[in-house]
Amino acid sequence: MKENTNTKTIWKVIGASSMGTLIEWYDFFIFGSLSIVISTKFFPADNPTAAFLSTLATFAAGFVVRPFGALFFGRLGDLIGRKYTFMVTLLLMGGATFLIGCIPSYESIGFLAPLLVLILRLLQGLALGGEYGGAATYVAEHAPEGQRGYWTSWIQTTATFGLFISLVVILLTKYILTEEQFDAWGWRVPFILSILMVYVSYLIRKNMSESPEFAKAKEEGTTSKNPLKESFGNRYNLKFVLLALFGAAMGQGVVWYTGQFYSMSYMKTVMHLNSDEADMILGTALLIGTPFFILFGWLSDKVGRKWIMLLGMLLALCTYRPIYKAMYQLADTSTKEVSSTNTLKLADNKLQTIIQYTDGTRSQEISHDQSTEQDTLIKKTVTVHGSNRIGLTALIFIQIIYITMVYGPIAAFLVEMFPVKIRYTSMSLPYHVGNGIFGGLLPAISTYLTTNAQIAQDPEFYLAGLWYPIIIAAVCFIIGSLYIKNKPNHLNNG
Repeated sequence: MKENTNTKTIWKVIGASSMGTLIEWYDFFIFGSLSIVISTKFFPADNPTAAFLSTLATFAAGFVVRPFGALFFGRLGDLIGRKYTFMVTLLLMGGATFLIGCIPSYESIGFLAPLLVLILRLLQGLALGGEYGGAATYVAEHAPEGQRGYWTSWIQTTATFGLFISLVVILLTKYILTEEQFDAWGWRVPFILSILMVYVSYLIRKNMSESPEFAKAKEEGTTSKNPLKESFGNRYNLKFVLLALFGAAMGQGVVWYTGQFYSMSYMKTVMHLNSDEADMILGTALLIGTPFFILFGWLSDKVGRKWIMLLGMLLALCTYRPIYKAMYQLADTSTKEVSSTNTLKLADNKLQTIIQYTDGTRSQEISHDQSTEQDTLIKKTVTVHGSNRIGLTALIFIQIIYITMVYGPIAAFLVEMFPVKIRYTSMSLPYHVGNGIFGGLLPAISTYLTTNAQIAQDPEFYLAGLWYPIIIAAVCFIIGSLYIKNKPNHLNNG
């Protein structure tokens, strides 16, 4: 009977924590999912490439400040408790997301638009910096002995589900509205809707109790008086913070963002895939792959966390280039046989050319009609079908499996590295530096590398952006292999 009661309690904890964390990730990822649209609304339209890179930089800014959120809210969480801290982060995140949906366009208010977006994006980053550590710690401190990997892996699914739901909401909004309506104002809907979800999550979290381990520490008077000093001023604990960052979190960060964000950006901007189709392919792969977070979290309880995470990094760094080469070739129209071509004249002296290929691929090109053999290409979109589409989904799915290997066990791994009294602070910083800085900068850095390689006319320019995650994952694999033990360092030393 006691086991049933404990299981019932932990499921309530998982439900309440996951709901809020999922919504925070949804809020955070809406920006990335709509980055191409946002680049046309809040930045000057005369240079689309510069506008897109500026949007990615603003997207990355939210990740860069996550470590500061980890320090600020981690300290609060170790001083006053896990529950109240991530209640604050939830409301901060929801408010910032809602307001992004309300900002007038660049055409209306000029440079004030990107400035306001940047400020709100920074607030989102600060909020997320406090949310994840609180939720992971809260669940881990409720989990039965020997099952932390399994139970905390449910929290790990929320990031992927948050991205998945953001894609679903965008696709539904596009389906309901016309293309003109979505472009004019419909893109704001996913941002504004988040305020309703945040309110529901707030009501659920309000009735949660404090974690038993922290409550016990508080009752016994063993909580930290200065979590920042004890976490980073103590050389012994600082060693584990650095090991957590350079031996696990930074590699996990680049694998996570390559599979979920760079792959999406790559399909849309390098492969020129139709935006809705790219979202559908990524969403399908995410949905199929999500249960593997639970599998690898559970497995880490049986065999240890270290080698599951490091194997995921090793597989990623060894196979990224062949995977992305295969992805590119599936949509590379220069190698395909044309079956039919249809050209229409549009307004403003433009041409629309629709080309059908024998393997089912279809491309649509909009160009300036200059009455020459080479018209100036404005925009190209590609649609893949049949086996090509299945193949592309499979290649994304493989990357999702790597993500589940590195991400499924990492919450339990980080929680067990540090004692209860400074756990929130100590685990949050390496996680958010690894994810927020090493991972969060990936889309901007990789897009920049790809753009430069294309300008330099590198025949394999489409693979240039992968050097960043490959190098970071390789360094992390070496450090983790040599210096991290397969068993927890501070387990039960609260």
